[in-house]
Amino acid sequence: MSEAVRIDGVEIVDEFAEAFDMKATRLIITGHDSYWAHQAASTMTGFGTSVIACGAETAIEQELSPEDTPDGRPGYSVLMFAVSGSELEKQITRRVGQCVLTCATAAIFAGVPETDPPSKKRLGLGKAIRFFGDGYQVSKKLHRSDGTSTRYWRVPVMDGEFIIEHDVARIDGIGGGNFILLAETIDAALLGCRAAIDAMAKLPEVITPFPGGVARSGSKVGSKYPKLFASTNDAYCPTLRDVVDSCLRDDENAVLEIVIDGLNFEAIAESMRVGILAACQAAGDRGLRRITAGNYGGKLGRHHFRLVELF
Repeated sequence: MSEAVRIDGVEIVDEFAEAFDMKATRLIITGHDSYWAHQAASTMTGFGTSVIACGAETAIEQELSPEDTPDGRPGYSVLMFAVSGSELEKQITRRVGQCVLTCATAAIFAGVPETDPPSKKRLGLGKAIRFFGDGYQVSKKLHRSDGTSTRYWRVPVMDGEFIIEHDVARIDGIGGGNFILLAETIDAALLGCRAAIDAMAKLPEVITPFPGGVARSGSKVGSKYPKLFASTNDAYCPTLRDVVDSCLRDDENAVLEIVIDGLNFEAIAESMRVGILAACQAAGDRGLRRITAGNYGGKLGRHHFRLVELF
């Protein structure tokens, strides 16, 4: 048992967040200006909270300046995670086709830096979308001095051309990093969450895919209904404290969870540390009582983030 940790009066429970392996990639979306780039990126990442029903967990990673994009225009990087490479490719094709191809002035590129030699694990990007050009699409291959090359597709659309890279590297990722805020009031819980998400948004290689970065539903594995493999985390529901084996104390009346997906263990651990610290500093004197984490006894995922060890 590790030593008890308190930050600005908030107890950090000696618990661990349990995360699991996923397949991931990064995409870069640009536009004529930041407004249109954001429209494409935010639309593409919509309905991307959980692989339980969404197929992929995805969100905007960071805003990019023109100096940081392949075509020198404003843009956003997007991270996408799925349970398998095939599912990830299917989600990319659907979301790019419906949300980026259709967005005025948008273009999309691979965002995973190439290794030497380039990764053999590839996901189709323009590979399928190019056929929307109905035979008028044009391929362009750019060669580099190191002997590698990149293939782009120019697909005719009504505002000019849709530029899309042929494919993107698939890499390993981690899903399910998390921490749970237990507060006296909903105002305190929300204040802590907002502060945490704002601080975590400055970090690369991680996303918080739920609405506003926050999940109020919680979840546990299984249900009394056989067709459901996940259901509400009743132990943390304030209205059920008198009818279930509750994990809540008398002064804890609102609970919210922040879920993190990342490209590596270190990125998730740092985001959790930064987020928890920001939450405690913002809401420690406003009613935030404890911070804990969700796990399944170590049976679901091999990546364990023990909260007290973050500090």
